[in-house]
Amino acid sequence: MNCSNSKATNAAAPSSSGLATLNEEIAGCTRCPRLVAHCREVASVKRRAYRDQEYWGKPVPSFGDPAARLLVVGLAPGAHGANRTGRMFTGDRSGDFLYKAMHRAGFASQPDSVSKDDGLALRDAWITAPAHCAPPDNKPLPEELRNCRPFLDRELDLLVGIKVVVALGRIATDAWLGIQRDRGKIASVTAYGFGHNVLHADLSPMLLCSYHPSQQNTSTGRLTQEMLDGVFLRAADLLATR
Repeated sequence: MNCSNSKATNAAAPSSSGLATLNEEIAGCTRCPRLVAHCREVASVKRRAYRDQEYWGKPVPSFGDPAARLLVVGLAPGAHGANRTGRMFTGDRSGDFLYKAMHRAGFASQPDSVSKDDGLALRDAWITAPAHCAPPDNKPLPEELRNCRPFLDRELDLLVGIKVVVALGRIATDAWLGIQRDRGKIASVTAYGFGHNVLHADLSPMLLCSYHPSQQNTSTGRLTQEMLDGVFLRAADLLATR
């Protein structure tokens, strides 16, 4: 089901200025020396295919519609994707899978995301992550996730319309559930299992889990485009009934 007619798209929201301020703080963050050094090194050395491009090379802000009812929680920026382009899930294979699925479900204006100025706009959706810096080997350390968590906490207070959360991967799921536990909404993280297209409808907002569209998952067939499409079509259907 296409959700693009379910509400005004890209509508102004009271939280818009707060989210913009938060994104500025994210981009300027230096709380994790290991990650700061890694992002800068990748931006300096570059990948051969992108050697003529200027890399972003710092924490990547969140992205989307401030009036969103759907929150997408990823893991962390890709070293030569978002860390290069400066926008979540932009410029790599993970983004290719994600935005195709979001476009088919009505959450994205186009299926491709190659640069910050390519015209992509999200409708009724906001994309964030528990880690805003590209980590070595795509593995942020527990203390780095803790350092980044206040950003996600503040984001949730500003995104007042969220009804459904799509968590991409186990780390995203655990990060989201951890916040719900610490806010007193659930008693235990382990009470809520992770699996692809598993829905926890008893939570508010509802939590819909998905495998992460990492190259490791998509190249091995653990996650197919059809599987990811199914998650976002389900999210659209859930929002249509809210």
